Amino acid sequence: MKKLLIATVIGALSSTLLVTAPSAFAQSTTTTHAKPKAPQPKRLFKRKANPAKEAKVDPVPEGSEKWSCNEGLAFDLKGDMKRDQIVTVHWANKNYNLPREATTTGADRFHDAASGMDLVVIPTKAMLFSDKDSSRLADECKTAAMVQGSPAPTQSNAINKAQ
Repeated sequence: MKKLLIATVIGALSSTLLVTAPSAFAQSTTTTHAKPKAPQPKRLFKRKANPAKEAKVDPVPEGSEKWSCNEGLAFDLKGDMKRDQIVTVHWANKNYNLPREATTTGADRFHDAASGMDLVVIPTKAMLFSDKDSSRLADECKTAAMVQGSPAPTQSNAINKAQ
């Protein structure tokens, strides 16, 4: 009797495997062709916004002059380009201290390698560049006096007037 019971149990298990194995095999072959989804990370704690860090806005330096550019852009410049070795440019809510660079063309160039900001001023206009992505941030920038027809307040223009 024990042998008959064992044979019945084995037969039932075998028939169950024959029925479920093909469907399990079919499921595993279809899932291998599909791309697996990356698991989404779960946060245990939500970060609170830090307004002091996220909304860092440098004030426009007192005594700076506004330079209006094409496409409605503008920056503020503090310093005397005729004599100062470092000028401050306020661009995109941030102040950049740009040291003077020597040029052979007569243009005034102020460049800060750390921030990548580069200001080039010729008698008719100023241009603001970014070294980080090799782009021109602002072009055809002029002061209110330059719009009226006077040249840019550059060092080369100051030397020409002195002669």
